[in-house]
Amino acid sequence: MEARSVDSLPRGAEWQYEPKWDGFRCLLIRRGDRVRMQSKSGRDLARYFPEVVIVAKGIGETQFTLDGELVIPVGERFSFDDLLQRIHPAASRIKRLADETPAVFLAFDLLRCGANDLVTLPLTKRRPALERFAKRHFKNDQVFRLSPASRNYADAKRWLDSAGGGSDGVIAKRVDLPYQAGNRDGMQKIKRMRSADCVIGGFRYGEKRAGGRKVVGSLLLGLYDVEGRLNHVGFSSGLKSAQKAALTDKLEAIASDRSFTGNAPGGPSRWSTRRSAEWQPLKPKFVVEVSYDHFTGGRFRHGTTVLRWRPDKKPRQCTMEQLQQKSVLPATLLRKRG
Repeated sequence: MEARSVDSLPRGAEWQYEPKWDGFRCLLIRRGDRVRMQSKSGRDLARYFPEVVIVAKGIGETQFTLDGELVIPVGERFSFDDLLQRIHPAASRIKRLADETPAVFLAFDLLRCGANDLVTLPLTKRRPALERFAKRHFKNDQVFRLSPASRNYADAKRWLDSAGGGSDGVIAKRVDLPYQAGNRDGMQKIKRMRSADCVIGGFRYGEKRAGGRKVVGSLLLGLYDVEGRLNHVGFSSGLKSAQKAALTDKLEAIASDRSFTGNAPGGPSRWSTRRSAEWQPLKPKFVVEVSYDHFTGGRFRHGTTVLRWRPDKKPRQCTMEQLQQKSVLPATLLRKRG
């Protein structure tokens, strides 16, 4: 069941609202002694989350399918970076991380329980069934937890306004429809858009030429930390084609041998590619205001959009402090297992 992106919260009696968690979407399927944890791409995640598999096998019901989100609580937030560390080939590393930063499965739908196939039932039937399942099987354990849901528009507005720390918006689901596998007709996602002032610390050339020359393809954004280091925090592409030639001239005029003095683009990691290391540093002179939907682990989770240039702002005014988010996640979802 996929979600369609929309600009605003839908309103009406046909909608149920839930926080949109920043984790790995997962279908957890148990059939006897076998547990499969299927990602959106169809990949089995079970080997990466052994602590979840162990608890799933201990649940009293031997046949069930849950739809939910895998998250890792760290302090007062959910850490996507710690979640990414789990996708690793070394079993010893996975075991160590499972002990140090155990994952949580936030359940928000029940598709099968025993011999009962719930997929064809509307959400008005599936949600109560999930709540009964959670009451029987989740109450004494902190690996499986029930994700909050509400039919109240005011709750959805509050969740959207306070998104941060592991939640990046709201999911709205039609209560009168069966589970909509393979389409986006029954679920919508609404993200809270924020803005930040960032230094242009560099750029990458685009793959396509314009007028026989290389032109800028994306801007590399930076923010200063408390030690005064300029850290790479993300990028912005989607630049207008008609403006790329003039923008390239503007940026090439301030080309430098070095710009980012903290974290830099293309730093060593298993995600690095040859292209990610090819970028042109710039003197920290220009500031742009960008819109973004989520900031975690010291960087924007997705690409940003340039809203406007800020000649009135000094680069040194662009600090990490402006992106600090206060978590409003329920304590029941954040508390550690005893």
